[in-house]
Amino acid sequence: MPPPCGARLLSLNSVGHRHRHRHRGHLSLVAAGVAALAACFLMPAIASAGPSDVTLPRAHAGFDHQIGGAYTPPAGVAVVSRDHNDSPAAGKYNICYVNAFQAQPGAEKDWDADLLLRDANGDIVYDDGWGEALLDVRTADKRQRVAAKVGTWIDECASKGFDAVEPDNLDSFSSSDKLLTKAQAKSFTKLLSAHAHDKGLAIAQKNTSELSGNRVANGLDFAIAEECGRWDECDQHSSAFGDHVIVIEYAAEGLSKACEGWGDELSIVRRDLDVSPAGSKGYLRETC
Repeated sequence: MPPPCGARLLSLNSVGHRHRHRHRGHLSLVAAGVAALAACFLMPAIASAGPSDVTLPRAHAGFDHQIGGAYTPPAGVAVVSRDHNDSPAAGKYNICYVNAFQAQPGAEKDWDADLLLRDANGDIVYDDGWGEALLDVRTADKRQRVAAKVGTWIDECASKGFDAVEPDNLDSFSSSDKLLTKAQAKSFTKLLSAHAHDKGLAIAQKNTSELSGNRVANGLDFAIAEECGRWDECDQHSSAFGDHVIVIEYAAEGLSKACEGWGDELSIVRRDLDVSPAGSKGYLRETC
């Protein structure tokens, strides 16, 4: 699938400037730019993978990531993500965060013991970076059972008035010591997307740029990409989702790269790593 119009036009005007892979004044050039612009007007927009009544967040909108605690959105913010335990922000497009592929830290007892991924010794497998137990989605039965529990959170999101759901840790297979596979993650994602769409919610692909090409098959509508500027991954997301990509950076360098390459196309914000509420120690929020 070709990159979005803005990306193609930018590449004509700044050859070699755009980043590529992991984690982006001659007459002939002018003519090429005109041709590309014409093609953009003729090219159909990348459509939602879900039903027609699902509403996507507006592209290139002001965004705030509030999963660490809800607070009044700053001026200019039109799209907000919040934890499913919080309520939506009035008058905004609201994305509901759920930890779909891993248990929250210390929440192992909230899950049936056999739904926690275990190694050959019977020990629970953890995402070492966050201390979260991985959920076992290796069989169809277990995927259904995990999806049923996550589905109750999605139901909660819908009943509260959220517009979309953000299922986190799609990439848990990369932390599983090869116990989980991409195919299993995709099969589980399809269960979540079907349920979200049934509740009238759009659903995001969280990170995992290598699966962006499967967005239609997985039923995903837009992307939320952490540090795609830092790791030069934004083009992988936008090639599949167009301008419907929300970028979250956690370092100044990543924000600079994201803004330089994508600031006129994508929703971009920098937050502190703990995603602290406004007014608390450590709170940080910056945009392009």
